Amino acid sequence: MLRKVLLLLVGLALVVPGVQPAEAAPPGQRDVIVQLFEWNWNSVAQECGRELGPKGYGAVQVSPPQEHVVLPAAGYPWWQDYQPVSYKIDQTRRGTRAEFVAMVNSCHNAGIKVYVDAVINHMTGGSSGGLGSDGSSYSHYDYPGIYQNQDFHHCGRNGNDDIVNYGDRYEVQNCELVDLADLATGTDYVRDRIAAYLNDLLSIGVDGFRLDASKHMPAEDIAAIKSRLSRSAYLYQEVIYGDGEPITPDEYLGNGDVLEFRYGKDLAKIFNTEKLAYLHTFASPLPSDRAVVFTDNHDTQRGTGVLTFRDNGRYAMANAFMLAWTYGTPTVMSSYEFSSSDQGPPSNSNGQTANSTCFTNGWRCEHAWPVIANMVGFHNAVKGTAVTNWWDNGNDAIAFGRGDKGYLILNDESSALTGRSFQTSLPAGVYCDVFHGDYSAGSCSGPTYTVDAGGWFRADVASQDGLALHADARVS
Repeated sequence: MLRKVLLLLVGLALVVPGVQPAEAAPPGQRDVIVQLFEWNWNSVAQECGRELGPKGYGAVQVSPPQEHVVLPAAGYPWWQDYQPVSYKIDQTRRGTRAEFVAMVNSCHNAGIKVYVDAVINHMTGGSSGGLGSDGSSYSHYDYPGIYQNQDFHHCGRNGNDDIVNYGDRYEVQNCELVDLADLATGTDYVRDRIAAYLNDLLSIGVDGFRLDASKHMPAEDIAAIKSRLSRSAYLYQEVIYGDGEPITPDEYLGNGDVLEFRYGKDLAKIFNTEKLAYLHTFASPLPSDRAVVFTDNHDTQRGTGVLTFRDNGRYAMANAFMLAWTYGTPTVMSSYEFSSSDQGPPSNSNGQTANSTCFTNGWRCEHAWPVIANMVGFHNAVKGTAVTNWWDNGNDAIAFGRGDKGYLILNDESSALTGRSFQTSLPAGVYCDVFHGDYSAGSCSGPTYTVDAGGWFRADVASQDGLALHADARVS
């Protein structure tokens, strides 16, 4: 999202009369989003056909494609990409326009939608200036041919125009987020410029947008920009809830879906300090069909209070639960190793992002971890069914079904679950345990379990492990 620190963002909401109804909830059976954070365009194109399509993902969220600042003195940090210099997509650290177009086409050929992380609240910080990634000149309030001083908010607060008080609605929406030049999105000129950028991406075939820093824009401004789009697109807005703050995520539901940041923190709290049995009624305040949920994303994994790839098996179990549960549209994070919160992706000496080869050169590829990847298929198989056959031991072992389509067991105890039989609503048959094996063409590379005519099967489940059966991975 933004520079150097994990920020709590806030924003305003009004619904503009006459704006077309929001397009909410990604259409189609495959709705799981994967965030390939900082991947270059050629690597995304390859991954769509190699992993995302075959495993059943529905969409890929790609990092900002517009021209951005270049900061070699800071080590080419990840957040330089969230400081736009222009709306050209001709040359960024991830590739060229031609490569971007080829990526969109390749992903569509693999059945994968493309969602762009769109930075439309602000431009660059005041500490930089010079030339952007495509050679455009800029300074803090001057972007030749695009924006000048009058196109930005100058709130006159706090001595430097920066946001200090998140309890002040005006300040949050009219002052600067860590010195980033805040666009006057209430003006027709700025709205037209932003819409032209989004329409350029739509003309290429992009399917939707994650709207970065949405809480720093009144919802009526987002609605006005949306009304200028050349065709319908899926929108999901970054609106972080803050206790006691005057602006809440539900204010933005008139524009589209909203990223539910409370979900990942609540899920981590249960896994880390409470009991998995509490997951029986797990949900967040936003309506399920309007919430985009995630265990972690590029911002929260650099903070505290969420599970990340460093939590290994527990992280895999949390993602498995998210993909098996009934709440929200799941987003799977795919990231890289970092030793500091600013560290950019694996790159060459000029700051160009290296090709992503999973599990090498720092690329963690959580989306391709076998448990997570196979649970995407589980999610698709059980979509539309209710939770059934819930069981727990009162502590950290749970099991539940999704109608007659799937059944999941999670054991976060310090010892194995042994000698248990589990009641399901699955039809009788032999099923592949997709927690430990891949299903393909009627065969399973891992263990299988036989469900009897009454829906029962027996299984032992190791500590910090799980088991998952579903109708689309039935061996016989």
